[in-house]
Amino acid sequence: MRFLITGTAGFIGFHLARRLLDEGHFVVGFDGMTPYYDVRLKEARHALLERSNGFRAVIGQLEDAEALKQAAELAEPEVIIHLAAQAGVRYSLENPKAYVDANLTGSWNVLELAKQCEVKHLMLASTSSVYGANDKVPFAESDKTDEPLTLYAATKKAVEVMGHSYAHLWKIPTTAFRFFTVYGPWGRPDMALFKFVDAIEKGEPIDVYGEGNMRRDFTYVEDLIEAIVRLVPVAPSEDNRVTVEGVTDTLSRQAPFRIVNIGGGQPVGLLDFITAIETALGKPAVRNLLPMQKGDVPQTYAAPDLLKALTGYVPETDVPTGVKNFVEWYRTWKG
Repeated sequence: MRFLITGTAGFIGFHLARRLLDEGHFVVGFDGMTPYYDVRLKEARHALLERSNGFRAVIGQLEDAEALKQAAELAEPEVIIHLAAQAGVRYSLENPKAYVDANLTGSWNVLELAKQCEVKHLMLASTSSVYGANDKVPFAESDKTDEPLTLYAATKKAVEVMGHSYAHLWKIPTTAFRFFTVYGPWGRPDMALFKFVDAIEKGEPIDVYGEGNMRRDFTYVEDLIEAIVRLVPVAPSEDNRVTVEGVTDTLSRQAPFRIVNIGGGQPVGLLDFITAIETALGKPAVRNLLPMQKGDVPQTYAAPDLLKALTGYVPETDVPTGVKNFVEWYRTWKG
């Protein structure tokens, strides 16, 4: 198949593009190479993808509709997977405009592109952050998501609802998937795992927010990619409405649109996560316990039932295994 993927120099987009290329698909990757974190890491990811004859890269910002159009003309996509975004919960407190530009204006440009290309399936990345501080667990796709705690979460919720309107107006089969704390090799330096490993290796203390009492439904990146790949052929339609007892399908009554959690439903305490890092490194961490930061939530916890009903799959890699794989990659990357 022919894919256009935004964010292929990013953590998740890189892994997804590599998987699709390995399966023989044609992939055009679109990325802005923004300096939110070390661009050398992004360049290294793209360099690996460019070893494949089936990959083409277009560098541009999501806000640049003309650059996106050029990528689409090159791709002639059957499927668009929109992963690019201004990421990071805490950075949205410092630079909110970046989130409005990339996540709202940029995502609208992608929706327009999907309309023009008449794709078979548009897939939009969302986040567990849309659930806010929901105290009902596990988080089900049908739960209320009208109380985001950060602008990042608000923009991602907006992408979901914009996607629904385009699915309705232009009959674009659209899946929005909500990610839950994705980690693994080639991960982002701004995320906890990378920062913790980096500090412990250097003998520096790590900042543990919420005094370590938070819980996260960590999702190993290769599990996430498996779920996305399995969702590609499941473009929302009445033909695949889920009727399994006990599972609530989010397939819209007005549009070929569905929201799906991608998470394992196995939350892990932050202190247990740190213990797994210490074990993988063979070094103890010096823990600097701090109160929760503005915008943080006490826990995330995915209900994976809809994903399993649609694909027969649920993320299953345990945290010690995933962390060990990350540490092995990190030490190679740092040389």
